[in-house]
Amino acid sequence: MPALVRLYIINVLIGFVLSAVFTGLLLWLDVAGLRHLATAVNGGWIGVLMLFVSNGIVFAGVQFAIVIMGMAEDSKGGGTRRPIGRVPALVRAVARTAGRIPLNRP
Repeated sequence: MPALVRLYIINVLIGFVLSAVFTGLLLWLDVAGLRHLATAVNGGWIGVLMLFVSNGIVFAGVQFAIVIMGMAEDSKGGGTRRPIGRVPALVRAVARTAGRIPLNRP
């Protein structure tokens, strides 16, 4: 199996483990009455499953992005802070009124 695919699968599993912990904490702490809602309503488990899966997708994506961006090489070359091209100048614009009452502005 290619190393990048293995890295992706590992990070997706880590993301879904984090999602399980997060969903478990939400239910254990009864945030916004979620535990009561999930246990009192018929089919409340579907909501918990949807919460777990959607958080798993988000956490897996963030986990994989953090690992991939952490693999970037530091470029020691650096750059200059010189502007490229011309620097824009501040130009005062005066609007003309066509048939309207002019504003009293200096």
